[in-house]
Amino acid sequence: MHSISTPDLTDAAPDAAVIELQFRNLGGLKQFAGRAVTIKCHEDNSLVKQCVAEPGDGRVLVVDGGGSLRRALLGDMLAEQAAANAWSGLIINGAVRDVDALGSIALGVQALGTIPLKTEKRGEGQRDVVLQIGGARIGPGDYIYADNNGVVVSQRALQ
Repeated sequence: MHSISTPDLTDAAPDAAVIELQFRNLGGLKQFAGRAVTIKCHEDNSLVKQCVAEPGDGRVLVVDGGGSLRRALLGDMLAEQAAANAWSGLIINGAVRDVDALGSIALGVQALGTIPLKTEKRGEGQRDVVLQIGGARIGPGDYIYADNNGVVVSQRALQ
């Protein structure tokens, strides 16, 4: 676990990008970091479900749901699976549900908001693509650092 705060990281590495969105920190881990795995989807979490079933190896799943707050891209069952498979956390440009349960799971979860509705599973979306979220470019393998202050993205490891 990376213990340096995101403000200290950006002070030390002014070239690092910051996602300029007001995420809510909803998981049991309030600070998390790891290499990015990227998904782009819209109101369909089929790829999220597939991804959290794989070994996470301390990585961070970054999901660009287009900012939609109409359907939850993550709930307690997928979060528990992600934690069990050693994912460090998820950054979701969209909504989640089961927030009381998410707060008790040893997983980082940041999202724009919450809604009780689940997604339909249509098998749509893209994985391992470059995302543009909140003014930041996030590519597969980039380094993600997240805490209560926000989310920092870097193409190199930050100390």
